[in-house]
Amino acid sequence: MAKKKLPAVKKTETSPAEYAKFITSLKTKIRSSQIKAVVTVNRELIKLYWEIGKDIVEKQEHEGWGSKVLERVAKDLQNEFPGIEGFSRANVFRMKAFFVAYKKVAQLVRQFESLPIFGIPWGHNIVLLQKTKDKDERLWYASKAMEHGWSRSMLTIWVENDLYHREGKAITNFKTVLPTPQSDLAQQTLKDPYVFDFLELRKEHLENELEDGLVNHIQKFLLELGQGFAFLGRQYPIKAGKKDLYIDLLFYHLILQCYIIVELKAREFDSRDAGQMSAYLSAVDDQLRNEDDKPSIGIILCKTKDNVFVEYVLRNFNRPIGVAEFEVKLVEKLPKELKSSLPTVEEIEAELSVMPTEKKKKSRKKKA
Repeated sequence: MAKKKLPAVKKTETSPAEYAKFITSLKTKIRSSQIKAVVTVNRELIKLYWEIGKDIVEKQEHEGWGSKVLERVAKDLQNEFPGIEGFSRANVFRMKAFFVAYKKVAQLVRQFESLPIFGIPWGHNIVLLQKTKDKDERLWYASKAMEHGWSRSMLTIWVENDLYHREGKAITNFKTVLPTPQSDLAQQTLKDPYVFDFLELRKEHLENELEDGLVNHIQKFLLELGQGFAFLGRQYPIKAGKKDLYIDLLFYHLILQCYIIVELKAREFDSRDAGQMSAYLSAVDDQLRNEDDKPSIGIILCKTKDNVFVEYVLRNFNRPIGVAEFEVKLVEKLPKELKSSLPTVEEIEAELSVMPTEKKKKSRKKKA
């Protein structure tokens, strides 16, 4: 009996969109596989360095080996594995330091190899060994590096700027006015103090000088603010009845899913600042916030603050507000790039000569 022929599959022209979608999915799978392979190789390499460091320390403790023997070990390993930089004299000594740094942690943790130091590159571990002294601090930075995918240079920046002691340290009322876990996440989003070391300002600088500097260095400013901040504008206009309000800096946080208002105060924190911020938050929530957005958050950055006083002030506000200090490089003279943004004597005199009715029309938000 003759076999019944199956109907031929009709060939159709592949659309560019379908092909692009298909090839993109393949590329994603390949990259994912490559990343997993790199992570696996890296973990095995760190484990190897740990074991070498462990063997060296045990030999030194039990047989009294000195540094000259370690130099000989490095030389023999280099001869056996030529071209591999990992067995240089300096790196062999780092392997020993790596083991010594986490020796006690290994004794306390059952699954020691699951610690973040095995999930970051060896170069990252070297940075932590050289620039930090405390094991808890090292593990914290290693965990953050894994979470955010920090490069070695980025890790170095955060270590040198002491992020470990600044993150989550701003004084806020988040626990009482925000639901969990948003309150915890929002708290960890803020720092105290914020370090704007890319700015050079006079000791008695004006708030618009600070604002100009931050906007002119927006990439560095966003880096210091942290992951998730999207810049929406400066002196952002919003109506409050018949009043025109101008928000210093407005952001949207992609992780917290909320608007964040940043107000700059080139002086000590004042209780009126919280009242002003509360009004801004109410207006933003009423006019900009969508159904899916979480409650807006206010950050007041001030030159100085009394922590106890700030806690008392924020206690009576039902809007989420955080207060933190900021640090800049102080100089005797104002940088040239900021001088142009300040009014001249003639402009000040012209402003003072404006009639009150005209001045009211032109006025913008007054700083407290």
